[in-house]
Amino acid sequence: MTGTTVNAAAIICGSLMGVKGGHLLSEKVRDTIMAGLGLAVLLIGGQLALKSNQLMIVIGSLIGGGIIGELMGVEARLEAIGESLGRRFRGGGKVAEGFVTATLLYCVGAMAIMGAIQDGLGGRPEILYAKATLDGIASVALASTLGIGVIFSAVPLFLYQGGLTLCANAAQQVLTPSVVQEMNAVGGLLIVAIALGMLGVKRLPVGNLLPAIFLVPPLMMIFASH
Repeated sequence: MTGTTVNAAAIICGSLMGVKGGHLLSEKVRDTIMAGLGLAVLLIGGQLALKSNQLMIVIGSLIGGGIIGELMGVEARLEAIGESLGRRFRGGGKVAEGFVTATLLYCVGAMAIMGAIQDGLGGRPEILYAKATLDGIASVALASTLGIGVIFSAVPLFLYQGGLTLCANAAQQVLTPSVVQEMNAVGGLLIVAIALGMLGVKRLPVGNLLPAIFLVPPLMMIFASH
């Protein structure tokens, strides 16, 4: 739970900084910082992806996961949830708006899932450390405009990522080192996709590719049995 704890603490600290002095950071400074972080995220994702020893498993997972994600409309559903919550809490003031906006931003995505799994399997939670930095800086920006409501998003984030971490820890017998390595490779490629979006290169449908992470274990079992 170390990574999730650091992540939640970063959101709290960033929110407090944003409420107190976020206005002191110009938009240009924020953009430059986010560009630097985008490059760091690109490096983390690339390192994870390059550790794959089963390239066909990675390719099969991405293709199969992409098809499943498109059929399920994962990205569209996530966007619909965000729009629905935004409409529902629009009249509830900035506290509710800040809470909902930040919760969706911090909890949805490959970094949250892969980071929590990495943390649960006992590895150094590098993904969540990077995510904590991103979320902390984003909290400064959000809280400077949406107010103190952003700080409360640390609670659902802690419960969500913490739950995934505990599940991954309990499933260690199924998630062997070789399976985890390929899951990390797939997740790493999704993190690269996130980085490309952060750098303004191209926005990819990462949401629809999320099921690819969970296709790795069954594909590894099938591959190992032949």
